[in-house]
Amino acid sequence: MAGIAICPGSFDPVTYGHLDIIQRGAKVFDEVIVAVLNNSSKNPLFTVEERVELLKESTKDLPNVSVDWFEGLMIDFAKKKKVNAVLRGLRAISDYEYELQLALTNKKLDENIETFFMPTNSHYSFLSSSIVKEISKYHGSVSEMVPEPVERALKEKYLSPRAE
Repeated sequence: MAGIAICPGSFDPVTYGHLDIIQRGAKVFDEVIVAVLNNSSKNPLFTVEERVELLKESTKDLPNVSVDWFEGLMIDFAKKKKVNAVLRGLRAISDYEYELQLALTNKKLDENIETFFMPTNSHYSFLSSSIVKEISKYHGSVSEMVPEPVERALKEKYLSPRAE
């Protein structure tokens, strides 16, 4: 398959599950734009700038992957980038229900948008950013769940008074 795909998400923080989808997507698409959502209604642990930097560091060995950020509708970001393919990872049936709803809504907003679902590697099917943050908050090891720069950033965050 040729073309460019957007892989959107909060990535707060990026996990090996996210990277699994990004790496496999990079084998299918000519280019993958990892798009970090800056959602003003959420209170993320990492700023959008920190999430972008952690993703850049974690994907630096993937020449056809770039990292950017957006706020508002992903559809508007896709139009701005002239991209009509969206890559989404699925861990479980519950993900599918939510992702299908998003895909159908995006299709309603722009009939040219196509969503491609990719099941995650079963090794990471349990993994979420929320789980990683919870473990890290209580100083548990997340070394098998996130890249080293993310693990280091989590430790720094949970040492600071803001994160507690």
